[in-house]
Amino acid sequence: MKQAEKKLRAEIVERCREMNSSGLNQGTSGNISARFEDRMLISPSATAYDTMTPDMIASVALDDESGAYEGPLKPSTEWRFHHRLLRDREDAAAVVHAHPTYCTTLAIARKDIPACHYMIAAFGGNSVRCGGYATYGTANLSDLAMQAMTDRTACLLANHGMIAIGESLPKAMWRAIELETIAKQYYLSLAIGGPILLSDAEIDDTHKGFAGYGLQDKAGKAKPARKKPTPRRRKA
Repeated sequence: MKQAEKKLRAEIVERCREMNSSGLNQGTSGNISARFEDRMLISPSATAYDTMTPDMIASVALDDESGAYEGPLKPSTEWRFHHRLLRDREDAAAVVHAHPTYCTTLAIARKDIPACHYMIAAFGGNSVRCGGYATYGTANLSDLAMQAMTDRTACLLANHGMIAIGESLPKAMWRAIELETIAKQYYLSLAIGGPILLSDAEIDDTHKGFAGYGLQDKAGKAKPARKKPTPRRRKA
């Protein structure tokens, strides 16, 4: 096994434990996956995170939809939408699925999360959708999840939980925690009359700001936006 794969397997275990210690998830109901070359590495089914080891992580070929896997334990029952996201989305190098309290509360009520806070832009649009309901672990649920994730990096699953993706495992986990934070804020705002929603233009401004957020030059200063060079006029 390649050293890079060993490191990624260990990180999946670490993030699974973080998912529970942070309160993002309870028990073994959540699952985490990551792409490694042409395969999906995913947490095993019904395995306590404090006893999980890197060698228990299941490996599934991204070009195989049969569910065949390598490893001592079966992959998570939700492997189908993990598999499709990692296979079909270039921006998905990792997937976090969990049942956090506020996301799940809104999912039980089948509510989208609207533009109640500018950070909704972190999920790719002006809302986080709540996908339809289907039995856990089914191909039907995978279809509904993919629909809800269209042009988004997170979604809720009706009467179930949430999904977040990222260009890396830390980014996917960051989005999952950010989503639960906004879900809590939205839920609490409903108790005091409901939020004042931001306009599409205001969310678009946030998207533009995110495009250069955190970029640093070699001296540690923020990089200025690049200007297009002014074309030189040719002499007659």
